Parts: sequence; C-alpha cells; structure tokens
Amino acid sequence: MNKAFVKESEGDDDDLEFGLPPIPPGTKNYMTPAGYQRMKDELLHLIDVDRPEVVKIVSWAASNGDRSENGDYIYGKRRLREIDRRIRFLTKRLDLAEVVDPSVHHGRDQVFFGATVSYQNSAGEEHTVTIVGIDELDPLHGKISWISPVARALTKAHEGETVTFMTPAGLDELEILTVSYPEP
Repeated sequence: MNKAFVKESEGDDDDLEFGLPPIPPGTKNYMTPAGYQRMKDELLHLIDVDRPEVVKIVSWAASNGDRSENGDYIYGKRRLREIDRRIRFLTKRLDLAEVVDPSVHHGRDQVFFGATVSYQNSAGEEHTVTIVGIDELDPLHGKISWISPVARALTKAHEGETVTFMTPAGLDELEILTVSYPEP
C-alpha cells in the first residue's frame, strides 16, 4: 500500500524506542535543572550541528545520480530520520518538563524529588540513590526515577524512618540512613 494512505502514529512509541518509560498519564515530566539543560543542549546540538552535516552529505550524494545504489544517500536518509525522530522526542519531553530545583530542600531530612538518600535494606545492604526525572535515570550511577518503586516508597519519609515496599521477592524494608540535597 502506498505510504500516503497509511496513517502513522503520533510518535507515542518514541519513548520506548529510546529505552525510556513513557510519562505516566496525568503527571508532569519532573526534571532537575541539570537534566533539563543536558536535554536542551542535546537538542540544540542535533539541530545546529548534526542535522546540517547529514543534510549536506545527503545533498551531495543525491547529486551523484542513481540513488537506489548510493550508500551515502541511503544511509544518510536513514540517519536523517533518526535525528528527526530524536528531535521530536526531545522537543516533546522538554515541552512537558517541569523543572524542580532540589536545592530548595537543602538542610531538610525529608525525602522529596532530587534527594540523595542512603538506605539499608532488610538484608543489611547499603545503597545510595538520587531521585531524578524519568529522562535522567542512570541506575548504574545511583540515579533512579521518581516513578520507580523504591523512590515512591522513600518519598515523604524522614531520615531514620523505615519504609516497606513490594519487590518481586516479597515485602522489603528500607531504613533511611541519610537524606541530602545540593546546596543552593
């Protein structure tokens, strides 16, 4: 069937394509100022540097004649589609972003968005995590999303409290050891 008659989706699957969970319906896309700036910088780099370079390559390749067997043209067009998809994704996420500065909670012992929390689980293992936005998560470096089960269990608890949450192995208890926020 001709592509002109096929309705493409509105790009809602862009979230899954980039390995990020979709934003839960009815919620905001909370981000730290640093996370927002990183995404904005990536968007501007794609628009100002990467895309013009690829357009130049595709234009040059198209001027060489037969496009059906022209690798520079074919792969350039594919790369251009990837860049445009990423630009669309970043634009949507930045439009929905609600920047929350965690430094306003500096000195408090209650867990909110942006907190760095050290806790001990029931097995006696200590972990330190920072609660960040969906687009900023990096579990290998201790950055967890505010929608994760651990973050939800920790949110609004105070230093010294014990919270419970459901894991695949059953209920687990987390004792909050320290709560800290960046300085203003």
